[in-house]
Amino acid sequence: MYIRKILVIMALVGVIVGGAIVYNIYSAIFSPNTQFNNEVAYVYIPTNASFKDVKEQLKPLLKSVNSFEDVADKKGYINNIKAGKYGIEKGMNNNDIINTLRSNNIPINVTFNNQETLEKLAGRIASQIEADSLSLVNALTDKDFLTTNNLSDDTALVPYIPNSYEFFWNTSADEFRDRMLKEYERFWNDDRSNKAAKLNLSKEEVISLASIVQKETAKVDERPRVAGVYLNRIRRSMPLQADPTVIYAIKKHQNNFDTVIKRVLYKDLELDSPYNTYKYAGIPPGPITMPDISSIDAVLNSEQHNYLYFVADTKNFGYHKFAKTLAQHNVNKQQYVRWLNSQKINR
Repeated sequence: MYIRKILVIMALVGVIVGGAIVYNIYSAIFSPNTQFNNEVAYVYIPTNASFKDVKEQLKPLLKSVNSFEDVADKKGYINNIKAGKYGIEKGMNNNDIINTLRSNNIPINVTFNNQETLEKLAGRIASQIEADSLSLVNALTDKDFLTTNNLSDDTALVPYIPNSYEFFWNTSADEFRDRMLKEYERFWNDDRSNKAAKLNLSKEEVISLASIVQKETAKVDERPRVAGVYLNRIRRSMPLQADPTVIYAIKKHQNNFDTVIKRVLYKDLELDSPYNTYKYAGIPPGPITMPDISSIDAVLNSEQHNYLYFVADTKNFGYHKFAKTLAQHNVNKQQYVRWLNSQKINR
């Protein structure tokens, strides 16, 4: 009888202890383990991160780092870290957190605008993905990449069309570059390719001409008309005489693309550069910036007219006055020059 009582007591103790163990395990796995107030907290796990790195990122977000580590060990996460951007939701338990870190890498929208150099593009992209600016510059200027894709130092800007693209945060520099090349190839569908061929222009020439249109006017509705002027000049074998190309040539010559030039001077027109379209006929050897899709399509769908000249309209800022004859253009130009002088814009 006495032995039976002991056995019953031992059984009860076992049940209690076992229950406590099960409860602790269950609690560690399934009880909420977050301590932030926002609905979602984002963590960025770098490539080749260790579990220690992960814990450092999660430490401010968790009630118990130890319980998280215990569950991570049991689920085999400690030795299977995956880079990326992850969203930890308020009230998540350790099991949910680990499942999220395993499989819910969140894509991000990477956006860039009209950059004049690959270095500036690299800096813009590096602020949005894991790859740093140096690795991006190296990837974008890689000689093998340029040669394989029939690009040169002058046309290296061509494949990068300003827009918003979906990437994973942990995208490498090479992956970014290769993806942009694919987007560029996708951009040149049959319709655009056929229109370029009808203009007797290569894709690179279309991009280069579009970059001038981009710099000439910020007004999207005016770009087809500006493009029409340059195409009319090309058909008549007239030099483009585009001030933005001179400004680009000066910046390139000085190796300083932060220079601000509001007025092109006559002495600037003598700068010996293939980008100086006052000195050299035809389309420059490469783009002077990364043109918007609107500027590219403005070249491919230019307005049909007989204008050969244009100058800024001082009565309607942002737009231009167009002329069919040099005489009319000179009248318009004198009005603009008087306005520049009145504003004391000397450079």
